[in-house]
Amino acid sequence: MADMAAIASIVSAGGTLVLAVATFGAVRSANTAARTAERSLMAGLRPLLVQGRPGDPPSKAVWQDRHAARIEGGRAHVELTDDVIYLAMSIRNAGAGIALLNCYDIRPELAMVDIAFRDLDMFKRLTIDLYVPPGDSGYWEGAVRDANDPLRADLEKTILERNPFSIDLLYGDQEGGQRTVSRFTIVPFDGEHGEIWYANAVRHWNIDRPDPR
Repeated sequence: MADMAAIASIVSAGGTLVLAVATFGAVRSANTAARTAERSLMAGLRPLLVQGRPGDPPSKAVWQDRHAARIEGGRAHVELTDDVIYLAMSIRNAGAGIALLNCYDIRPELAMVDIAFRDLDMFKRLTIDLYVPPGDSGYWEGAVRDANDPLRADLEKTILERNPFSIDLLYGDQEGGQRTVSRFTIVPFDGEHGEIWYANAVRHWNIDRPDPR
């Protein structure tokens, strides 16, 4: 006759195993749901900067020395003076979250080439916080002031020869996360009223998560 104690032990072990499998499945399903909810939340905060549209309202950039410039939608401002090189461009946030601009890197040697951005330690921090609301337009501004800045000679030569160049922008959401580097190419054209510059977004890199490509 079968040992009733052994049978009871086997039945109990089987029940425990079934309960463990069910618990594992429930925990795994809950984790998946939590990750999905987190991705949805982050997507609602994620900004993505592109070039401004021609129909966007103009922006007014004001630098720390009170120099000012009007930037039409879709265009860039490039101004070379004896002491300072002023740069600005119209941008638009195509993402779902507020974009907080952080740093930038001017690349006079790059235009229309697929070369990755430089180390983030080489980026220059903005002196003011610039925000671009989701689905709205805004602007970026920067300047090269130091006559001994290694960047100045190359950038000045590029501007005088009216060659395109690149600007890499580092930005994130309002919480400081989801950092992204977007590259803009600044391209010169001859307009009806003189020389003009256009800005075009050409590449985006994710910093805090894998790139989708």
